[in-house]
Amino acid sequence: MTKRIYNRFDKSLISGLPRAEFPGKIHVIVSINVCNEVVNKLMKADILGIDTETRPSFRKGVLNQVSLLQVSTHDDCYLFRLCRLGLPKSIITLLSDNTVPKVGLSLHDDLMQLRRRGKFTPGLFIDLQDHMREIGIQDLSLQKLYANIFGEKISKSAQLSNWDADHLSPKQVMYAATDAWACIQLYDELSRLRTTGDYELVGDTVSDLTNDIQEP
Repeated sequence: MTKRIYNRFDKSLISGLPRAEFPGKIHVIVSINVCNEVVNKLMKADILGIDTETRPSFRKGVLNQVSLLQVSTHDDCYLFRLCRLGLPKSIITLLSDNTVPKVGLSLHDDLMQLRRRGKFTPGLFIDLQDHMREIGIQDLSLQKLYANIFGEKISKSAQLSNWDADHLSPKQVMYAATDAWACIQLYDELSRLRTTGDYELVGDTVSDLTNDIQEP
């Protein structure tokens, strides 16, 4: 069946969609030794989803350092608490690697934040926004892309929480893992659609979108 996707997606429709959550195992990393072991494992992966979180600042001109690096495979997501770890050599090696593709969204911002913690030359990164533009999609936030491609909602309610907290809440952990994993899901589906051509890109109207989502 041909998948219908839209060049723009009406944000008001997202709240009514079923929620998407990372279905695998989540690991919170606060030890350098564990960090090194995990990176060795990730360097053997076929593809990785990547994202970062930073404690929000509500003061003009104040920018906090990145707090969390999320790296996901299809089945496991690793949350590296950079607010505790800094930027260890093993993570610099992963970020500089040119063999394992690392997929993310708006990667320029993430990489800029990470490079404020330590110097490295970015390796093989794939920015989903670039590839979504190539097929005509114009709304490029993660939430809108996921709703557009999969008809599911990624909750953003934990986005502005304290990522430097002593302990991350279950809500924060799931939010962070879902964002990194969703990048892999989107890349896999985009690759399938571009290979098969099994999609129809249409202009957006509220009525068209509503009818499409409500179809059984």
